[in-house]
Amino acid sequence: MSKPQLHFAHANSYPAGTYRQFFEHLGREFDIQALDMHAHNPLYPVTDCWDALVDEYIAELTARYREPVILLGHSLGGMLSLMVAYKRPDLVRCVVMLDSPVVAGWRALFWRVMKMTKGADKYSPARFSARRRFVWPDAEAAYQHFVSKDLFAAWAPGVLRDYMEHGLKPHPEGVQLRFTREIETAVYRSLPHHLGAMMRGRFPVPIGFIGGTDSWETSQSGLDHTQALVGEHFRLLPGGHLFPMESPKLAADATSEMIKALLADQRRVRSQKRLPAHA
Repeated sequence: MSKPQLHFAHANSYPAGTYRQFFEHLGREFDIQALDMHAHNPLYPVTDCWDALVDEYIAELTARYREPVILLGHSLGGMLSLMVAYKRPDLVRCVVMLDSPVVAGWRALFWRVMKMTKGADKYSPARFSARRRFVWPDAEAAYQHFVSKDLFAAWAPGVLRDYMEHGLKPHPEGVQLRFTREIETAVYRSLPHHLGAMMRGRFPVPIGFIGGTDSWETSQSGLDHTQALVGEHFRLLPGGHLFPMESPKLAADATSEMIKALLADQRRVRSQKRLPAHA
């Protein structure tokens, strides 16, 4: 029996190969495919609110699959999955967002103003990514640079090595990040401010959220609108914004459970719609 098809979208600056351990656990139940790197195709440049990145994602889905698939996304990837499902629900069975909180209401209005006044860097990770070191003499020097930081030291054994394998490429002076800091920064500066429109009415496909209890990104964005969107399909796991790298098996198990619950709800709703109306 074939496994359900699942398409994954990565977080900003982390190519899909970084999630190898997460995929190994999740792949026991799902057939997983992913675009290696979002935002680096010149045909789909980074624009405000990521409209072209949504189009890139849709083009990827229509080229790969002949039927609706499960969408799973982390951070950037979760928000893109949300927007793709809203725009093309015919391509999607359900969506699970991993630490991709929905920014709406006053926060969205504030963010829109900040972008208009060029103040985006002050209130987003762009203030760090714009200055990020991106060249090292060799891969081991890059590894030592990252492992010395608390954020990466918290990752499960081996995950940082996967990031080095899939996240670096040759440079005249050694190696450099494949996901350029210019594009990473552009993604942060253009974070969507229009997600509130997707909160009106029933979302067209089942959707769930799994976040990290210690995620700075989620704490800054708030969770009220996210919880309103996903309802009971909301869960927090121990860890930060990058909890799939910190606890790959725990994240995979929670994701599998969430997908099963979403698809069960979908079947229940469809079954109820087929029932004859009572007088």
